[in-house]
Amino acid sequence: MNETFNTSLAWVDGSDAPELGTVDVGFMALTDSASLIVAATQGFAQPYGLNINLHRQPSWANLRDKLVNGELHAAHSLYGLIYAAQLGIGGPATDMAVLMGLNQNGQSINLSRDLQVAGVTTPEALDRRTHQSDTKLTFAQTFPTGNHAMWLYYWLASQGIHPLQDVDSVVVPPPQMVEHLRAGRIDGFCVGEPWGASAVSQDLGFTLATTQAIWPDHPEKVLGCSLEFVRQYPNTARALVMAVLEASRFIEQSQDNRRSTAQMLSGEAYVNAPVEDIQARLLGEYVDGLGNHWHDHHAISFHRNGEVNMPWLSDGMWFMTQFRRWGLLRDDPDYLAVARQVQQLALYRQAAQALNITVPASPMRSSQLIDGKVWDGSDPVGYAHGFKLHALAAAAPVVADR
Repeated sequence: MNETFNTSLAWVDGSDAPELGTVDVGFMALTDSASLIVAATQGFAQPYGLNINLHRQPSWANLRDKLVNGELHAAHSLYGLIYAAQLGIGGPATDMAVLMGLNQNGQSINLSRDLQVAGVTTPEALDRRTHQSDTKLTFAQTFPTGNHAMWLYYWLASQGIHPLQDVDSVVVPPPQMVEHLRAGRIDGFCVGEPWGASAVSQDLGFTLATTQAIWPDHPEKVLGCSLEFVRQYPNTARALVMAVLEASRFIEQSQDNRRSTAQMLSGEAYVNAPVEDIQARLLGEYVDGLGNHWHDHHAISFHRNGEVNMPWLSDGMWFMTQFRRWGLLRDDPDYLAVARQVQQLALYRQAAQALNITVPASPMRSSQLIDGKVWDGSDPVGYAHGFKLHALAAAAPVVADR
């Protein structure tokens, strides 16, 4: 901690001192809230003159409302939640900000034990079940414009299943997924951990696909806030980023640190789940409920020398292309201009450089997804319109998030 204190001295005195001594930060009961919880509870914020008050939220809709109306200064957020608020999807448009990435990878698509018994254990079998039955399957995701909706839609479409026509989609808060599966209200879900692992450990379902199989090292949760917060309290925002960067780096310093993080997350105040359900996939060890076990080389990551934390312009742009693809936007926005406003690159660069964390020269990155398409941010309009399965519509659908 001495090194942390020394590097932070420049940011706690004089004109660089945080304008606020305490910030209220929201989170959901998910493994990928880890770096925020570690930053708040393990002494990473105090050297920057900051105290982080954590507030667990019951749903993403609740978190979104409190973030927009100022009850929360910042939050563990879905990329898609931030950009939907920015674009006025599902509510009034509000200028939003992504301060940094919190994690990549670590979500999963899971099906019920009933489907397993019926032999629906492969994408091909799911495709047959979807197109040959008179009854639609019901899949849950966590927020209408959220990451899990976009992963579910993308994966289904890559298998030839239209996510808005061939199946029904409902919104369920992450901690309630397993109970909905148990009650038979849903046939499957896409969610963050540990709830996929929990369905497997309780013998209620199995993991059919991980989201890192859709997009290796995909963007996931972010540290989000309103743009007003950044403009009014820039030093506070930078101090918060620095504290969370330190915590992110700490988690990945050793497997023992990951284990201790899992133990902490299991507590009643945080994720409130058995440590076994959290730890295995946090360490990259997967059991899918079908008898398969593997070490995932693209398991959840929190830092990876800053690659995870960089607020890539192309990451924000991708979610907007999917909003357009599925009819959540009537028209193509100015993808790059919107991302430049939301992604707080200058502030992140200050924080990272002060901690000797490398900042990539380009704000764009290139990735190949499960369907073979390459996304690099160079042609967002062409990308959004280039899918065989889509719902590009003249009028955006009504978005219900409760």
